[in-house]
Amino acid sequence: MSDNSIGGFKGKIKKICIFVVLIAVFLIYMFPFALILINSFKMKREIITSPLKLLSENGLNLENFQKAYEKMDFMKAFSNSLFITVSATLLVVLLAAMTSYYFVRINNKISKVFFALMIASMIIPFQAIMVPLVSIYGAKLGLLNHRTTLIFMHVGFAISMSVFIYHGFIKSNIPITLEEAAYLDGCTKTQTFFKIIFPLLKPTTATLVILNVLAFWNDFLLPSLVLSTEDLLTLPLSTYKFYGTYSADLGTIMAALVLTVAPILILYLFLQKYIISGVVAGAVKS
Repeated sequence: MSDNSIGGFKGKIKKICIFVVLIAVFLIYMFPFALILINSFKMKREIITSPLKLLSENGLNLENFQKAYEKMDFMKAFSNSLFITVSATLLVVLLAAMTSYYFVRINNKISKVFFALMIASMIIPFQAIMVPLVSIYGAKLGLLNHRTTLIFMHVGFAISMSVFIYHGFIKSNIPITLEEAAYLDGCTKTQTFFKIIFPLLKPTTATLVILNVLAFWNDFLLPSLVLSTEDLLTLPLSTYKFYGTYSADLGTIMAALVLTVAPILILYLFLQKYIISGVVAGAVKS
C-alpha cells in the first residue's frame, strides 16, 4: 500500500472521528431541550414516572399549553418582551455602528483610549455590579419597574461587544476611498454614514441583531432585578408563576418554556446563516 493511500485512509478515519464527536456533542447539547419538548405534552405524574418516554399514554396532550398560555398571560408578556428586545436591539445596532465608525476614522489618542476602555469593560461580569447597580437605580433614583430602564441597561451591557465587532469589520472591509468619493459628490458626513457605510455593514448588523435578540429575549436575571410589576413581566419572568412554595406544575412549566423559546427559535432558524459570516468578517482585524 502506498504512502498516499495510507495518508488518505488516515484522513478519512480522522474525519469520521470528528463527525462522531460532533454528533455526540450535538446530542448532549440538545438533550435538555428535547426532554422539555417531550414532557410538555405529558401530565405531572407521567413526567415524574417516565420522563424519557416519547409519548403520553393518551397521546399528545395540549392541555398544558392552554393552561400555560392563560396563566402566564402570554400575549401581554410577549408584547413586553417584544418591545424591550426590539427597542434595545435597534439602539445597540445604531449606537454601536456610529461609535465604531468614529473610532476607526478618527484615529486619535482619545478614541483609542475610549475604545480600549470599552473592550476592557467586556471582562467585567454582570454579577459583580448587579447589586450596586440595582440599589442605585432603585433606592437612589427610583427608576425600577420601568421598561425604559431595562432597555437602557441592556444597551449598556451589550454595546461594548457590538462596537468591537463593528470596529473590526469597518477597519478591514470598508476603504476610506468610498467616503472620499461621497464627499466629492456633495454628501455630508451624516449622509455618507447612513447612505454609504451603514448599508455595507449588513452582514455584521444581521449577526449582531441575532446575538442581541437572543440575549435580550432569553434574559432572566436582569429583568428579574428591574421588573416586578405584573403588567411588565417578560416571557422568561412569566414562567416563574408556575413555581409554588412546595411544588411545581411540571407539565405546564415545560409548555411555558416551549412557548417562550418558540418565537426566538423560529427567528434564529431563518437568520442563522448570517451569524458565522458576520462574526468572521468582524474579527479579521481590530
